[in-house]
Order: sequence, then structure tokens, then C-alpha cells
Amino acid sequence: MPGKERRRGGGRYPAAAAMELTTNLGPETVPDAFWGEHTSPVSRALLSSAVQCFARTGFHATTTRDITAVVGLSPGSLYVHFPSKEAVLFQIARTGHERALEALTSPPDDGDAGLRIRRLVAAHVSWHARHHTVARVCQYELAALEPDHFAEVLALRQRFSAVVHTAVERGVRDGVFDVPDVDRTVRAILSLGVDLVRWYRLDGADSPETLGESYAELAARMLGAASPAG
Repeated sequence: MPGKERRRGGGRYPAAAAMELTTNLGPETVPDAFWGEHTSPVSRALLSSAVQCFARTGFHATTTRDITAVVGLSPGSLYVHFPSKEAVLFQIARTGHERALEALTSPPDDGDAGLRIRRLVAAHVSWHARHHTVARVCQYELAALEPDHFAEVLALRQRFSAVVHTAVERGVRDGVFDVPDVDRTVRAILSLGVDLVRWYRLDGADSPETLGESYAELAARMLGAASPAG
């Protein structure tokens, strides 16, 4: 986490001891690479633990003891790496939105409006399914953020809307899509990925990719787009 860290609980946790942390939190474990290479092993473990705690009981019902106990640290250890519990939530929310936006903007654009929206929706939905626990925290715990942190996350969310809005507008302009209200349609399309985080399970019937392709076709039908040739 950028910025100054408070040193409590006996100073920074030794790097060697970090290797002994309990970082495997089961099938919902957040991959270390998710948090970025500049995030320390201890911070990654705390963030991953916080994701599970916040998703299970909510931000306000989660204590610092809950977060640190999962990875075998004392409650005060959290403040060595983060200035507050809210700062932990902010890093989860900001990183989650950044990763999801990277996924949304990664599909190529070859000028075909119908194919473009299918690729966007498939990427959006499959990412949220693959990372549904993080995404659930990102969607449902934002009210606990401080105003400046909330504003930063809101700016990222607006970029999601802008990407899909541009794709839908182009399809309408090209005569490929037939929708009465672009804004409402964009909100409906984005909600396809958001809503699934409440119920999706990685061990369920559909893989993230299968669900993404299915929802992509559903979105295309919402827009009145013709099925792809072949």
C-alpha cells in the first residue's frame, strides 16, 4: 500500500518469517500475483485473509483479530503494514477494480460492433466469476470507504461504464444494435457480471469462461445483434 505505514506490534514482520504464514486459504485463495509485485508477502496474506473475512461477515463485523488470526499473526501486526482496517478495504477495492478493468479492456477491437460487445461481456463476466470473492467485496463493501477513497474507486467504476457505453453507442450508430436507451442498456449489461458474484461457485456447473460466453450471447440478444456467422 503506498504511503506511510504505522509501526505497531513489535515492528515490521521479518521477511524470513513471512514464508511461514498461512497463505493457502482454500479454493477461494487470491493468487499472490493479483496484488502486484510491490506488495510484500505479509501484506498479500493479510489482504487475502481480509477478502475472505469481509466477504463472509462484512467489513464492519470483521475485526483486525479475525484478519490476522487466519494467517497466524497477532492483531497488532496488521498496523505494521496498513494504517487502518479501512486502508485494507481500500487496497482490495482499488486493486480489484483495476484488475477487472484490465480484463475488460484487454479484448481486441477489430471494428465489428457485435463481436466487440460479445468480447467485452465475456471478459467482464468471466473475470467476475473467476474472482467472485474479491468482486463481492468490491461491490458490496464500498460504503465503508472514506470519502476520498470512495471517490477514487468510483472513478474506476465510471471507466467501466465508459468502455461499454462507447461499444454500445457505436453499434447503435452503425445500425447493428437496436436499443431505446443506451444508458439503461449499459447498466443492464454491466450488472450481468456484478450480480453473479452473489451466487457463483468455482466448483459449480459452469466454468468462468463458459459463463462468460453464455452471458455474452445474452447481452448481444438484449441489443438486438445478429448471431455471428457460422
